[in-house]
Amino acid sequence: MAQVDPSSFSLPDNCPGLTGCPATLSLSERIAALEKRVVTDALTGLWNRMHFDSSLDPEIRRSLRHKQPLSLILFDVDHFKDVNDGFGHQVGDQVLCELARIASLTVRTSDRLFRWGGEEFAVLATASGHRGAARVAENLREAVAAHGFPGVGRLTVSIGVAEHLASESADEWFHRADVMLYAAKCGGRNAVRVDARGNSDLWAAAHGTSALHLVWQEAYECGNAVIDREHRELFDLANELIDGFLTHGSSQTLVTPIYDRLLRHVATHFADEESELEARGYVRLEAHRRIHATLLERAHELRAALDSGDANLGGVVEFLASEVVSRHLLRADRDFFPLFATAPTAPV
Repeated sequence: MAQVDPSSFSLPDNCPGLTGCPATLSLSERIAALEKRVVTDALTGLWNRMHFDSSLDPEIRRSLRHKQPLSLILFDVDHFKDVNDGFGHQVGDQVLCELARIASLTVRTSDRLFRWGGEEFAVLATASGHRGAARVAENLREAVAAHGFPGVGRLTVSIGVAEHLASESADEWFHRADVMLYAAKCGGRNAVRVDARGNSDLWAAAHGTSALHLVWQEAYECGNAVIDREHRELFDLANELIDGFLTHGSSQTLVTPIYDRLLRHVATHFADEESELEARGYVRLEAHRRIHATLLERAHELRAALDSGDANLGGVVEFLASEVVSRHLLRADRDFFPLFATAPTAPV
């Protein structure tokens, strides 16, 4: 984020165009508001291109350091020139704001949404390989296609997806996503095109069993004995499944029984966790239930893929490490940790 020298500027009593910047704010609060304004797109309220450009290299370094996949989603409005020409630029601006709203509601809370420029937008999908990012992109495409834009009607978007690969630069990575966006345009628009390469597959294939194991850390404990015990068991079962894939490939007779045990454990754990949270009066319980339902649905989809022979190690590892552990346990679950910080439950 841009650094500002407080001696180099002054702000009026009410900052034009900047909500919530009255004279009563302290200087540090005004500096923070101005810094946010610098990296925010004035029309849509999303992060702007400058912030996007400055975010890529740090996100790549973090991805490589923690071996967590990172994907880029580029999308823009199909035939947007027709909107401006037919309805005027003011209506075109309203369309972009509405699209930003739809995208914000559709992408995951862990994703970062930017207006890259004009009618083009970008999503940094953290802890997500190209498969997970493709699902996010398809959800977005469907949401836009089903939406009626006021005064305009139906519109569509074309989307390109690329997971960061090996040691490529930010520019090289962006170019691959842009090529996929161009392919979606050339293929008829209202489509998602994915570069099906990425670090998630490289990491899954390169180093053998130990490099793929999920490692439990004390920092993952919330203080509730039931939840913590079941989280640790989830790690154990996930590692057993990864070992099974490495040893037996996708053999149904040898791998699916392990997956079924994992699936039963996940369903039981989600029910137990919801019960513990309800007992503590967790205010975001319904939203947490919806997250659980989505993960279970995805787990059953992966089970069906095992039956059909379409599942591979990369997809299984991505689901376990990225969706269940990184995005859910390490992000969504941390929201309720303060509930158990002062009064942990008795050991089980």
